[in-house]
Amino acid sequence: MTQGLVMLFTGDGKGKTTAALGMALRAWGHGMRVLIIQFVKSGRFETGECLAAAHLGERFAIKTLGEGFVFGGEDTGRHREAAQRALAAAQKAVEKGGYDLVVLDEITHALRHGLISEESVLALIAAKPPAMHLVLTGRGAPQALIGRADMVTEMRDVKHHYQGGLAAQKGIEY
Repeated sequence: MTQGLVMLFTGDGKGKTTAALGMALRAWGHGMRVLIIQFVKSGRFETGECLAAAHLGERFAIKTLGEGFVFGGEDTGRHREAAQRALAAAQKAVEKGGYDLVVLDEITHALRHGLISEESVLALIAAKPPAMHLVLTGRGAPQALIGRADMVTEMRDVKHHYQGGLAAQKGIEY
């Protein structure tokens, strides 16, 4: 029997979602059923991962449920509603089962901005079936999540092309 792991990709560097997507693709390649729930990305913005997922069949699903990143001074009402929908979708996936790997992309962003509660995320982790793998991504993961995870990787920004004034690149950042 597989022991389901809780894995966390956090830190200020690029690569958290990319690492989770790589893990999801690896799992799919081994016949596993994969669900990715995107807490921040909006369905109004076409990403490479969604374009690719359309070709992978029903064992690989992405639910893009966010309203974009939250910035200071912004009304968070629509972001809160979107994050709550994403959390409900995650709870349903965990309760229902049916997936071997569930990725909660940018869930820590929703936590940091108070869109969902830390207690709800910890309850979600506690409710996961024993064989289900759960991957959480995002900057600034709280200590409670770090303590609960079986594996934590922190991405550190050493150098980034944004610093040189280059914008996000299709196929690289999205």
